[in-house]
Amino acid sequence: MKKKIGILGSTGSIGESTVKIIQNDKKDFDVIFLSTNTNVKKLLKQSLILKPKSVIIFDKKNHLKYKKKFTNKKIKVFNSFKELKKKSLKTKIDYIMCAITGLAGLDSTINCIDITKNIAIANKESIICAWSLIEKRLIKYKTKFIPIDSEHFSIWSLLQNESINSVEKIIITASGGPFLNYKLNKLKNVKPKEAIRHPNWNMGKKISIDSATLMNKVFEIIEAQRIFKIDIKKFEILIHPKSYIHSIVKFINGQIKILAHDADMKIPIFNSIYQKKIKKINTKKIDINLLNNLNLKKIDLSRYSSIKILKKINNNNTLFETVLISANDELVDLYIKNKIKFLEINKNLIKILKYKKYSNLIKKKPKKISDIINLSEEVRLKTRNLCIQ
Repeated sequence: MKKKIGILGSTGSIGESTVKIIQNDKKDFDVIFLSTNTNVKKLLKQSLILKPKSVIIFDKKNHLKYKKKFTNKKIKVFNSFKELKKKSLKTKIDYIMCAITGLAGLDSTINCIDITKNIAIANKESIICAWSLIEKRLIKYKTKFIPIDSEHFSIWSLLQNESINSVEKIIITASGGPFLNYKLNKLKNVKPKEAIRHPNWNMGKKISIDSATLMNKVFEIIEAQRIFKIDIKKFEILIHPKSYIHSIVKFINGQIKILAHDADMKIPIFNSIYQKKIKKINTKKIDINLLNNLNLKKIDLSRYSSIKILKKINNNNTLFETVLISANDELVDLYIKNKIKFLEINKNLIKILKYKKYSNLIKKKPKKISDIINLSEEVRLKTRNLCIQ
């Protein structure tokens, strides 16, 4: 029996990797829907290959402009996930990949939980800002959650059949980004085109710059704490330039488990889709030289001062994380547009987080999606006004 599958954000990097896995084994899958915001040409190519029942084009102009190209091929076209769900989804899907980046994907992520048996979430912003809302729906609809970030999927894998009370420490690794070996005085003048050259992963501009500042690891620690409900103080980050080890878990009984794989997101995605089914994926041979030179190092806080932000985070999902995510997003965007310098990203982020109005939100939980979206818009405006005068 074919596995029914849907992909939110099929034209992004995670979505594309998911599409390639399905494409290699089309006989196993029945693609219910694909989606994009503006990359309609790529969506059309994917649709010709995977033949989905429906597509979602979130951007209204593109939806109106290209709708006929899909309906001519007998593919239903919708403008939102809610519209798709109301008009086209009658029974539960086996697996949905949520790969829309940013808080733009939050509404769709939450609203697809009740219509799938398994949900794989690659949208860290949704998990960080709205985990309490997501978890509530996961429990209500008995939907299995699978994290897709390589670090979180590896922790999830290592903790299978283990009690969280048996965990002493969890280490996630960071490549250090493109500026790992730069002299500190050179960082003030690095250009966006330099910051997006990640040494190991092929990623989008925003996440590549978060990797250069190591803000992505701040987010990953918060995300991991929310998902696994393990005290945030038990997490540690180590620099690992080759990105071969993704997490290390030390248990109170003295055992240490390590999960390693090539820097290829298709590996966690593939395993999240097939899970316990025995299925082969083509990967590189084990690199003995790499295993003999893992080169793990402590974080240099003078180089990666963003890590200090973790001291402000507690074990509860609050609106403070929305401030953190939104201000950082806006600052990275300003940097990409050459409006601020590289080192000003973290400098201005700290200023925003210190505003009393925002720092007090560490005590306030989000009650609904609109709490997060409205706050995010406010913080973005505040951040722009701070930087552009």
